Amino acid sequence: MSVTLAPLEGTLRFIRYAFMPNRLRYCGGDDNRTLFDYGMEGASDGGLPPLLRKFSGAVPYLKLIARANGLADPFDARVVEAYWIGNELLEGVEVRQLYDALLERFGKQLSGRTRDLVLGKAPAGAHPHHSFHVLDVHSRVGEMDTTLASLDACRVSWASVIGVEGAELLVSRPPLLLQQARLTLGAPEQTRVLHQVDGRGFADRAQPGDWVSLHWGWVCEVLGQREQANLERVTRYHLMLTNQTL
Repeated sequence: MSVTLAPLEGTLRFIRYAFMPNRLRYCGGDDNRTLFDYGMEGASDGGLPPLLRKFSGAVPYLKLIARANGLADPFDARVVEAYWIGNELLEGVEVRQLYDALLERFGKQLSGRTRDLVLGKAPAGAHPHHSFHVLDVHSRVGEMDTTLASLDACRVSWASVIGVEGAELLVSRPPLLLQQARLTLGAPEQTRVLHQVDGRGFADRAQPGDWVSLHWGWVCEVLGQREQANLERVTRYHLMLTNQTL
């Protein structure tokens, strides 16, 4: 199914992906209900950016992408899309820019081989995308447990909607697997994911045949074909880079 998506302000799109890890208290401040209300109302004001800047895992990447592409606002819609899904702005970040950003952020926190592995991902071809951070950075800097299930839930994934079942969607999604000491994506499996809280969600119009994005078991939004293809391409690319040093 081909979906035409209306433009969405970057701050509001950021909420769609940040909501569930914030609700689970993995990142951001104690503003979950406020963020959800902003996202549902679809209106941004001056009170929203300060709440989003509390997401210390994502915001430095947004700032890097914006700066490298000559954009003043790290919550520009194109920047937010680049980080969570992927687009051409990722190519605008030079190797030295990513290396320097990683060095400034993690250089004192890491040491030895771990430090070399993380910093070495920049010259190896990494991009400042969420999949890179999940697979190659926070698994090494102690931000969360590194079980396969956690990595699979934390990466933003894509799924095809099969059915709508109340507050859940039945979807088909490729799981993250560890096979012969390599991370890979398996054949799509059917699973149920949450798309509403208290009868409301960001993807209420999702229908069978649509693509949706998932983060920590939550349906973030309906994806167009271009967005789904970009997310899959960038994710598979960073899986390849991860396996080089797994």
